[in-house]
Amino acid sequence: MDEELLLMRNITKNFPGVQALKNVNLTLRKGEVHALIGENGAGKSTLMKILSGVYQKDGGSIVWEGKELELHSPMQATNAGTSIIYQELNLMPNMSVAENIFIGRERKKHRFILNEKDTILEAERYIHEVGLNIDVRTKVEELSIAKRQMVEVAKALSVRAKLIVMDEPTSSLTDREIAILMDVIRRLRTQGVTVVFISHKLSEVFEISDRVTVLRDGECIDTLVTKDCDESQLIQMMVGRPLTDIFPKSEVPIGDTLLEVRNLCAGKLVKDVSFELKKGEILGFAGLVGAGRSEVMRAVFGVDRLTSGKIIIDGQTLRYHRPSESIKKGLGFMPEDRKLQGLILGMAVRENTTLASLGEISNACIINSKKEREVSLNYIEKLSIKTTGIEQKVNNLSGGNQQKVVIAKWLAIKPKVLILDEPTRGIDVGAKKEIYALMGKLAAEGVGIIMISSELPEVIGMSDRIVVMHEGCVRGTLDRKEASQEAIMNIILRENMRKV
Repeated sequence: MDEELLLMRNITKNFPGVQALKNVNLTLRKGEVHALIGENGAGKSTLMKILSGVYQKDGGSIVWEGKELELHSPMQATNAGTSIIYQELNLMPNMSVAENIFIGRERKKHRFILNEKDTILEAERYIHEVGLNIDVRTKVEELSIAKRQMVEVAKALSVRAKLIVMDEPTSSLTDREIAILMDVIRRLRTQGVTVVFISHKLSEVFEISDRVTVLRDGECIDTLVTKDCDESQLIQMMVGRPLTDIFPKSEVPIGDTLLEVRNLCAGKLVKDVSFELKKGEILGFAGLVGAGRSEVMRAVFGVDRLTSGKIIIDGQTLRYHRPSESIKKGLGFMPEDRKLQGLILGMAVRENTTLASLGEISNACIINSKKEREVSLNYIEKLSIKTTGIEQKVNNLSGGNQQKVVIAKWLAIKPKVLILDEPTRGIDVGAKKEIYALMGKLAAEGVGIIMISSELPEVIGMSDRIVVMHEGCVRGTLDRKEASQEAIMNIILRENMRKV
């Protein structure tokens, strides 16, 4: 595994007004799993886009298996043996698994006649190679996210990739699916394939990688043998300062009840859910994937229809159960998928920050442009949103800054209650700390916060109380002092044991 596959030397890349990469060096060995980490904006994506031929470097050199290589297109990179699996998977949903694997390289009997039999047989070979047991004639849209990722890996193997880059591959996977992916990566390593693993989850970096390279502000800070370093060391390298307290939870006086949910039932999953939230309280919701946490909050906000139950905000029962009524009562809801549900990606920061408060900045259905600008500029400053200006499209922002725009949208309504569903998913360590600090500040101002998170240390570290859900029901509630990963899992496992 000491034999070099790739050497990127003194790579520089400039965009208008910013130097994205400054003399970055990266060495990849054959058959290693190499983690690439850093905050959003550190240069990881830019470096990988140069490696994949999407961007051209402005300086430096790329040496592939001992020979200097100039990459001017993605096709050149593919032909050399590089394949990149992006976070937003690059598959055609209405085509079959087999068709996706060989798209652009179709197996043919003659010039204009496809060889369907050979296509299916070859596709099955690559699908089995990644440990997947599916019919390759299945349309991709019918597969889970995890299985789609495996199809991407199979596609990479079909072009005989020597290097596979995985960009945040576990961000949308369950724990079981992550374990399967890790097994696939280990299998690739034994086959001599090099894997670049980009992730914000340091636990996964330590689990799977042989070496780790840290980027910060477009520069390579260092490359280390993973087993010889620890999490605090990597965090300090990423952010340029020690993070002595990852979860800055401060003691805030808990006030009167803000939100009461009584005997809530919705859809097929949510059954008889009751809880309450007080002023200044951060109420965490924990549970396995599919426990019904997000479904409860969608029902509370009015996105999904209630079949029974009652919702009371600040002593007033919601009569018309819909989002517009919830907003009027001071309820804000940041959904788990910021790109699909929280933002309009093609619109500017200005427009996105005021989407939920249009009634406050409009007269007779006409938006007051001056007020709109003032609101947007105010929250850009308050939340330290890194943007070129209020007219910048949100799809050009980093994940952490996109998340801040979603939060700004809800802060603009002056909420009494703020529901945050996976508020730190897919953002870097520094941005996470900023979100935690903001949650603490809002709680100190008397806002009641509900936080759903799949990361138990986050729920435990930030919550005053934790509601544990399993299969659509509330199974227990823990105070901050008694909360631990073991206590939460015991509640969940106890429910499973009752069914045995």
